[in-house]
Order: sequence, then structure tokens, then C-alpha cells
Amino acid sequence: MKKKNDEYYMEKVLTLAEKGRKEVAPNPLVGCLIVKGNQIVGKGYHRFFGGAHAEVYALNNAGEKSKNATMYVNLEPCCHIGKTSACTDKIIKAGIKRVIIGMKDPNPLVNGKGTKKLKKNKIEVEVGILKKQTEKLNKFYLKRVKTKKPFVILKTAESIDGKIATVGGESRWITGEKSRRYVHRIRGWVDAVLVGINTIIKDNPSLTCRIKSKRKNRPVRIVLDSNLRIPLNAKVIDNDNPTIIVTTKYAAREKIYQLENKGIQVLTVKEKDKKVDLKDLIKKLEMLDVFSIMIEGGGEINAAALKAGIVDKVLFFLAPKIIGGRRALTSVEGEGIDKLDAAINLRDIKIHKFDEDILIEGYI
Repeated sequence: MKKKNDEYYMEKVLTLAEKGRKEVAPNPLVGCLIVKGNQIVGKGYHRFFGGAHAEVYALNNAGEKSKNATMYVNLEPCCHIGKTSACTDKIIKAGIKRVIIGMKDPNPLVNGKGTKKLKKNKIEVEVGILKKQTEKLNKFYLKRVKTKKPFVILKTAESIDGKIATVGGESRWITGEKSRRYVHRIRGWVDAVLVGINTIIKDNPSLTCRIKSKRKNRPVRIVLDSNLRIPLNAKVIDNDNPTIIVTTKYAAREKIYQLENKGIQVLTVKEKDKKVDLKDLIKKLEMLDVFSIMIEGGGEINAAALKAGIVDKVLFFLAPKIIGGRRALTSVEGEGIDKLDAAINLRDIKIHKFDEDILIEGYI
């Protein structure tokens, strides 16, 4: 019965944590409940980067009722002083009797030290309630801490026969308004949106997010352009949001100066087959504080990203349209595979519906 109660409250904690989705990156999503006598007496969530942690909001909300109560939090409370003071000290001072934690924080500054400090002060601690759900909630944060590499989402919109454009090159719009609105929500979550130069030349998108957020200058627009063909009047250059043009040794020095004079950051990386080496790019993005990316490119970029092994999750939007045509572009181009056992398999599949469109999401 106790475990069922703990899972019940932890589910509520995860829902609460989700409220910070657009604002907290690169910090994790954290929610917190304080329960006493089977009643929720305090609640809070981490609201924005640099702001108070979830535990602080919950403790302030509960006040004196925190004494001898149980705290539910999806991530191990911090025990170090960073942008805010240590949460463990506040928990101890408030007189919390029991702390139920979804998962240990892999951050080396915490990583078990928080639970150890709570136990040392005679607080009952249990770790691992709804661990799998908790890990999935903070997949961006976990990959950043464990690998120092960004979490990469590959998104594509296609007809049910796999086409992303007609034979004549028309692609707007294959999917409906609700699907496109959901993509803007994801843009609000990630640090960067990545496309290839062909998308810029053909569609001239702004790649901005319609959803308001306190995270200024997000998402960053990343454009792969190995020869610096980008027009100087492209929307991603004239727009206020920051843009990084990723190029190679083949770029003309004069064009680099022209872009830099417009305030555009030009990042030169290694080349592979005369194109941007995606693995080298991923290594360098950590230095630019880019820890989550959504790829919104065409079939060649999608194929290259999958081949390079940089993709963590895919989002395939399927519209109930049949386009056809041997020369019509598909969502994953490249060389393809010879045998089915070489196909990329997905796990943890979820299917959503946006009006007539279907979204299939899964992890590599």
C-alpha cells in the first residue's frame, strides 16, 4: 500500500515538473510535493533557469506543515551551493521526516551525496520510485551530464508514401496546422534547430518559435553549409535570433567575413566526403551551450545524421496524402541499406494524432 501511495504521488510530481519544460534548460525538470496525513500540504516545481528549485517552492508553500511530513521529488535534492543554496539544508531545517526520490542525480556535484546527507540527519530516504518515467522526463539533462553531448531529435513530415515534397519540389504544407503547432512547442523546448543549406535556399524559413519563453535567444538556428552558399539576405541572418553557420575548409574567407560582420557566428568543423562532419560538430556544440537539437532538414541531412549515429529520438509526422513519383524526395535519402537486418529499429514507440495527421515517435 505504501509503495502504491508513493507511485501515486510521484506521478503527480512528474506532471508538476513538466510545467517547467520551456524555461529550465539546461537544468533538469523537477517537481516536488510535500504530503502529510495523506494530504498534499505543499507543492512546487523548478520554473526557470537560475530560479529557486522545486523543493524550495514546496517547502515555502507548506510552511510549518513540513515538519514530520513526506517529501516527493523526482530528482535527488542538491547538496551544493550554485546559483541557489543547497536544498538538502532546507529540507533538514524544515523537519521533513521522509524523502521519496525518483532517481539519483548523475551530476558529479550531487550523485548520491544529497541522499547521504539526508540519511546522516536521520531522514528516511527511498530512491527509484518510477525511475524509468523520471529518466525519460529528463532525457536532455541526463545525456548532457553523462556524455557532454546534445540530445538530438530528428523530425520529419511526410506523406504516407514517405514523400517530403512533390516532383516539382512543393512541400508546404504536407501536414496540418496542429502538427506544425506541436513542432513549435518542441522548438520552445530545445536549444537549437538544425537544417541544411538546401532548406534555406529553397524555403528561406525563419526557424523561430511562436511560443513565448523566458529563455532568450532560443532556439539557436544551426545551418549546415559546407561551401557557404547561404544568401546574405536569408531570414535566418536578418532575424534577431542567433544563428550558427557550420562550414568546412572549403568556405571562402571573404564570405566568412561578410557573415561575421552581420553578427553571425561561423563555425568551421572537419569535413567528411566534402560535407560537414556531424560527429565533429556534435563534439563542438557543447562549448556553445547547445545541449538539445531538433533536426528539421531534408532527406540527405536526415540520412547523414542517422548514419553518423548522432540521433537519439525520431518524430515522424505522417499526413494522409499519397504523393508518388520516383523523383519525389523521401524523408531519408542517402545510400540506403541492402538487407532488412541492417535497418534502424526504434524502441519505446508512441503514436499521437493531430487532426488527420499521425505522429510516430520513438528512440533509436
